[in-house]
Amino acid sequence: MDELTFHEKLHRPGSILDIGAHDGLLTLPLSRLPGARVLAFEPLPSAFARLQAAIHAEYGAIPPQIELHPEALGAQPGQLTLSVPVLDGVAQEQWASTAKSYAGFDSVTVERHAVPVTTIDALGLRDLMHVKLDAEGFEAEVLGGGRATLTRCRPVLSLEVEERHRPGSTREVPALLAGLGYETWFALDGGWHKHAEFDAATMQVASPDPAVFAASDPYVFTFFAWPAERSAAIQAALAYG
Repeated sequence: MDELTFHEKLHRPGSILDIGAHDGLLTLPLSRLPGARVLAFEPLPSAFARLQAAIHAEYGAIPPQIELHPEALGAQPGQLTLSVPVLDGVAQEQWASTAKSYAGFDSVTVERHAVPVTTIDALGLRDLMHVKLDAEGFEAEVLGGGRATLTRCRPVLSLEVEERHRPGSTREVPALLAGLGYETWFALDGGWHKHAEFDAATMQVASPDPAVFAASDPYVFTFFAWPAERSAAIQAALAYG
């Protein structure tokens, strides 16, 4: 199951966080859901410009149900360096990260941006229903900065978590969520599987070098999390077939 289908099936009117919105692949369809308000965060200037352009092309202006934020989310407010590896003159934007510097990779040069950072909790949301998180290794910090909001609002989450961006993250992020009363699952071969069934050594093998494209089959990197107290109802809503 892809992230958009996950959020569509579980949609409840309220606020949606699109963290790592890039050029609006999910921002736009999420903004069309009934009663949705999408807060899209994208700190990379080139991607943010395309995000703005995509919203204007779709709506003619920034509509009231979309907020665009050219900043990162993290554990505390401040400023961070966003590093983007450049391979053969092309910025590898999908690798843009505040979690790592790409030092030591001879295959790439690195483009760096100073970006402002805020936290989920600083947004003061009272109606957060959905979170999509793609932060290239910075997931624990983003979630750590939203503990109060996650506890208060109990949104459902989709997360891209990869060992190649941060070793140990496929254990640490689900553990953090478990401490907040969440279950973490993944979809594979037409079914849902608890995180306990995930094996990084066979299901997520890839190089941390942006110049190396080989990966294991399967390569499971999208995870889904929901409040444990709603697990039965959510599993029924997400049932395949």
